[in-house]
Amino acid sequence: MGAASTDHYAHLHRSFRWRVPASFNWAEACCGRWARDAHNALSTAVIYEREDGGVGTLSFGALQAQANRLSHALEGLGVRRGDRVAIVMPQRPETAVAHIAISQLGAVAMPLSMLFGPEALEYRLCDSGATVAIVDESGIEALLAACGACPALEHVIAVGAAAGRGSVDWEAALAREHAVFDALSTRADDPAVLIYTSGTTGPPKGALIPQRALMGNLPGFVCSQNWFPQADSVFWSPADWAWTGGLMDALLPSLYFGRPVLAAEGRFGPEKAFALMARHRVTHSFLFPTALKAMMKAVPRPSLRFDLHLRGVMSAGEAVGDAVFAYGREQLGLAINEMFGQTEINYIVGNCGRWVDINGGGHSGWPAQPGSMGRAYPGHRIAVVDDEGRELPPGSAGDVALHRRDVHGDLDPIFFLGYWKREDATRAKFTGDPANSWCRTGDTAVMDERGYLWYQGRSDDVFKAAGYRIGPSEIENCLVKHAAVANAAVVPKPDRERGAVVKAYVVLAPGHAASAQLVDELQRHVRGRLAPYEYPKEIEFIDALPMTTTGKVQRRVLRLQEEERARGAGAAG
Repeated sequence: MGAASTDHYAHLHRSFRWRVPASFNWAEACCGRWARDAHNALSTAVIYEREDGGVGTLSFGALQAQANRLSHALEGLGVRRGDRVAIVMPQRPETAVAHIAISQLGAVAMPLSMLFGPEALEYRLCDSGATVAIVDESGIEALLAACGACPALEHVIAVGAAAGRGSVDWEAALAREHAVFDALSTRADDPAVLIYTSGTTGPPKGALIPQRALMGNLPGFVCSQNWFPQADSVFWSPADWAWTGGLMDALLPSLYFGRPVLAAEGRFGPEKAFALMARHRVTHSFLFPTALKAMMKAVPRPSLRFDLHLRGVMSAGEAVGDAVFAYGREQLGLAINEMFGQTEINYIVGNCGRWVDINGGGHSGWPAQPGSMGRAYPGHRIAVVDDEGRELPPGSAGDVALHRRDVHGDLDPIFFLGYWKREDATRAKFTGDPANSWCRTGDTAVMDERGYLWYQGRSDDVFKAAGYRIGPSEIENCLVKHAAVANAAVVPKPDRERGAVVKAYVVLAPGHAASAQLVDELQRHVRGRLAPYEYPKEIEFIDALPMTTTGKVQRRVLRLQEEERARGAGAAG
């Protein structure tokens, strides 16, 4: 059996060992060490394309110099080790500068989406006790509206077109400061970033991520990008840098390896995405399944229109599905490597199309199985567990969990430090001794004999209808294969006789109109491909699905809507 067809997964796991230094800092690892080298200092760190088509670049040396100036400015505003600094900006060079500056100051970055309204910003700013916020024109209105209710927030640094609307002007502040800064030393366990993540109940919780977590992300990043980097690698993702997917799966690991990351202004569009990747010779990307579905529908044969240079594409957030997987194979020329993780324990499971051993020999990774989440990435010990935290045998559905220690017994650096001011929630995330235990993801899956995980949905998304356990992903994937469907979400609709029936919310592709005939056609489409109990008994056409800012379908919103409707119908009856 040749190298191209051999599964080297077991060898890769056995040979991998964590080497986490006691002292570690994102700013040094992602910029400082490159900026000190005369050659690498001139290398491009960030490529920035504005909405008007204008393009600029920022070298590692310039990135470091600006970060140094900002660190001095933040220090002058009273920011000290451990203080939280909010970043309310999209993909732009200043966002990268802010992360480097905050990290080398020993402070904690708190990225916030530019899409947040005043109430969302107010809650996070107050809960975190952030003292400084850095914001551009995309978020200044909402931030200023929230400021009055955030007593700890003392300064607003205004960037770009927001200049003059904050208490501090970015350009003026940086112009006054020195371009040299003595970075503070941080331990690998020191906090680096605070990211708020929504749960199934209650307000969002702040997940405190340590410096070492970046190292914990790297094996999955390298594998999912088919052994990143190569000499000419360029990375781009539409994922917002305010979220784990954009920050930890795109921006920081690209800079860690000394390769440029592309920042693009404006909203995502499928044709725009292809043109952007062709124009900048993008070799690696992270694309949500939602984005890939839109690209597949809008540009069925991209090679006829765009000169692409893709070598690796990772996808996460929802199941990719075999329709999109086939599109990657046939039209993009690669297997899309599905990845699974969450803010608290990111990049732990997925696929790898290619890997390189220490002698430089190329090998196939582990072949992606359409519909599978993949296998545990090197350094991570994954299992499917029951409610008591006991490992379940292959073929059994349970909670995907990550152990504190890897297969060699070494501590896994990927783990978050805990939820901000929520020790109860932190304890509930683990089963057993916190220092030697399983961390639950809340996602249901089945592991097969080879270690591949097969996603069944969020624990709160899986439901029963007429006694059958229903996972929405498979039905949604089937619906998307129909030419009339751009996207779909499946939720339970309460039913007195059967407990629940399967309901699908469908977004139509351009050129198709809602009709009773199409409902029947889609029902037959699913019934003919999946089990009879899985076809949607009811289909509702909708202009757009409710989505998180990271591209995940919010089935919970639709499920609660169905429950409310059922209560209303019951009251009316």
